[in-house]
Amino acid sequence: MPAPRRSPATTMAQKETSPQLRYRRIVVKAGTSVLTNGSEPHGLDSSVVAGLVRQICWLREHGAEVLLVTSGAIAAGRQALHHAASVSGREQPERDITSRQVLAAVGQSLLMHTYQQLFDSMGFQVAQTLLTINDLSDRQSYLNVGNTLTGLLELGVVPILNENDVVAVDEIGEVFGDNDRLSALVANLVDADLLVILTDIDGLYTADPNQDPSATLIPVVNGVDENIEALAGKELNPWARGGMATKLEAARLVTASGMAMVMCRGTAEDAILKAVRGEPIGTLFQPAAEKMEARKRWMLGAISQKGEVRVDAGASKAVRESNRSLLPAGIEAVDGEFRRGDIIFIVDSSGRRLACGIANYRSGDIARILGVQSGQISGILGYDYGQEVVHRNNLVLL
Repeated sequence: MPAPRRSPATTMAQKETSPQLRYRRIVVKAGTSVLTNGSEPHGLDSSVVAGLVRQICWLREHGAEVLLVTSGAIAAGRQALHHAASVSGREQPERDITSRQVLAAVGQSLLMHTYQQLFDSMGFQVAQTLLTINDLSDRQSYLNVGNTLTGLLELGVVPILNENDVVAVDEIGEVFGDNDRLSALVANLVDADLLVILTDIDGLYTADPNQDPSATLIPVVNGVDENIEALAGKELNPWARGGMATKLEAARLVTASGMAMVMCRGTAEDAILKAVRGEPIGTLFQPAAEKMEARKRWMLGAISQKGEVRVDAGASKAVRESNRSLLPAGIEAVDGEFRRGDIIFIVDSSGRRLACGIANYRSGDIARILGVQSGQISGILGYDYGQEVVHRNNLVLL
């Protein structure tokens, strides 16, 4: 690859003493509220996007590997069609799912063109990758995507990822947020050291700072437990699909896998650089003590959103404290529909998520055998796939 062309901003950065970057492989997620500077109908904010690209290029020149998970296709499409409507007099699409997919189809190429021009001006090549959650739920697809992203990083290319909103009907709503979950899955996929989620607030607060003037920023979170999850407020930006709840879900996912996450204001000066250097900014979510093995990282990211089993206190203790398999005797209820081989949540009697794992039985079968001894499975179902509903080798604690 040709030597990067140096912009004035990049040259100034290189005059500094060689920085000691705390993290070397970083996933950066930029949501709609950041890229539009809080005003989606007016489209992308060019100065914000340029600042984002500048920081990523600076990190690349100093030895870091960076992947960008970006939103903004719908915003770019709305901006383009707004201009066309003002010329032609035609009305813009409504805000239902089909119309949002139309906007994404128009805007995705414009979004990538913007990135390509900015990165090229600083001497870097980019590659577009459009994904749906299903692409990362299937084990073979997961591995294929991982190989592609790793190959791009080895070539010095900056991967730019986005949800494929044109086909992802389920994901275009609020289920997975404004690429929050996708960014966590990508971080897991490439075994990143840090996930940086850029948002429109300074980080996680003790309360909603828009409602409570006494709310204070929480600089460090050592674990995403029920107390932290309770801090998730309502999303105030009507244009953004994510919210604090989806960001905390992302934090839980990556930290459980042994990676750090920083959530901070995306328009703050050099926000990404500060996060990667380990300087105080936003909220740092500390990782678990050790990194999780690759297969379990995939399991954690491929959890079915449709199913879970609720267990009693004895099973909860056996799973969490003794690393035991989940047997049917400890199951109190099953919720949702799932197949054998799907990855499901295991929750305690209060609904708290304890673990996830690969189900040996489909939901209908579990509903028939819950509460019984393992030796009774074959007599009830007429067959069995083993004594365990979830084997300990196929289980990940949350």
